[in-house]
Amino acid sequence: HVQLVESGGGLVQPGGSLSLSCAASGTIFSIIAMCWYRLAPGKQRELVASLTSGGSTNYADSVKCRFTISRDFAKNTVYLQMDSLKPEDTAVYYCNADRVYTGATVGNYWGQGTQVTVSS
Repeated sequence: HVQLVESGGGLVQPGGSLSLSCAASGTIFSIIAMCWYRLAPGKQRELVASLTSGGSTNYADSVKCRFTISRDFAKNTVYLQMDSLKPEDTAVYYCNADRVYTGATVGNYWGQGTQVTVSS
């Protein structure tokens, strides 16, 4: 059984920084892509950043040059470094692992979400 556990959310002032992490556990042979999504009140879920096993990254226009996604392949952990945070970055951030190969199955998994609040 694959689980994703997130950590690192919290309250930060505008212009500040936060770092999120998401660790995947279970019997995992490989993960093709790990991503961060966010959901803000009254808005649709948004793909914030993604990182494939081949090293390709993709960012939402709203976070380019401010957020950085990285990954520790050995630990099946993905990170999101968020700098120059703005109030509009306030949301629940969710980790997603796509095309997770366990040997018997290929699946897509979600973390439980972590709240990020940017406010003075």
